[in-house]
Amino acid sequence: MIRQENCKVVSNRQIADNIFELVLSGELSAAMSQPGQFVHVKVGEGFDPLLRRPISIASINDGTFTIIYRRQGRGTSMLAEKTPGMSVDVLGPLGNGFPAGEAKPGRTAILVGGGVGVPPMYELAKQLARNGVKVISIIGFQTASAVFYEKELSDFGEVYVATVDGTYGRKGFVTDILDGLEADIVFACGPTPMLRAVENGNYAAKTFLSLEERMGCGIGACFACVCHTKDDPKGFTYKKVCSDGPVFQAGEVVI
Repeated sequence: MIRQENCKVVSNRQIADNIFELVLSGELSAAMSQPGQFVHVKVGEGFDPLLRRPISIASINDGTFTIIYRRQGRGTSMLAEKTPGMSVDVLGPLGNGFPAGEAKPGRTAILVGGGVGVPPMYELAKQLARNGVKVISIIGFQTASAVFYEKELSDFGEVYVATVDGTYGRKGFVTDILDGLEADIVFACGPTPMLRAVENGNYAAKTFLSLEERMGCGIGACFACVCHTKDDPKGFTYKKVCSDGPVFQAGEVVI
């Protein structure tokens, strides 16, 4: 059930280069259960900035939840200034997340995260491990200063790290590591080129991809985040990333 709440800031700390981890408390956390969903955050007090910012849910706990965001514009810079005790207007949970139940106990799930696509993998890894699924995480970044949540993900299984410039972990891309592993199911979230490479690689019988798109309303009303479906050769059929997704099975939409 979607709800709006002024959540209290528990902590707001920088965990990598321009990457912040924001922990919020409120009754909204009780409505969260599916990994891969997101919240729509009002970063200012008035109407400037006008639009909310969609941020994926990284962790769900009793009475609190965690979101991780990149400080890169005016809105997220304002969010980075929030301190404990302040409130943040949050709408959520939104969207359809990862179908964790598709990964069966005793089977192997590979979680692939790129940049700010890493956060939703934490809650997913936590739930899969709790259900008896073997979890392998592959996380990719541009450089060493951008790496985060390697240790946190290691609580649930083996973790591989790739950096484009080779300053940490393996030099290259997440798919360079994925090529040498076997999985029953793959879950991925990250930039579009990464998702396209994961989809084209056919690394598992089932693959689920979480798309990153610019959003307006976040609830499916404005059609700002539509994408074409693959089963319509004429290109007239759309899905909305915010409400139909952000998670789709590989082959469902054009990325």
